[in-house]
Amino acid sequence: MRSLDDIREEYLFLDGDERYRLLIELGRELDPMPMALKTDATLVRGCSASVWVYPTQTDDGTLHFLADSNAAITKGIVALVIAAVQDRPAAEVAATDVAALLEPFDLK
Repeated sequence: MRSLDDIREEYLFLDGDERYRLLIELGRELDPMPMALKTDATLVRGCSASVWVYPTQTDDGTLHFLADSNAAITKGIVALVIAAVQDRPAAEVAATDVAALLEPFDLK
């Protein structure tokens, strides 16, 4: 997975539809999430699209997330969030201000 800094640099260079294409591409680059993990327990509440997120903890204590969505652009936005926290210790993930990190993307 690309770093959030690399993604942000590319995103800010692009305009309009090209930014949407980048988001869709990022969504396609996510690790595949098995259908068995797409349950009510992993469903993110409050999204107009269906979004599933499943965290796993690796042997070294870092968190690795699997995620999917039924909407391509939403899946790309989820990929941005994942890029901000992927493969980091749980305490670091909990302390991360994801909204601040995604602010330059102006996704309101």
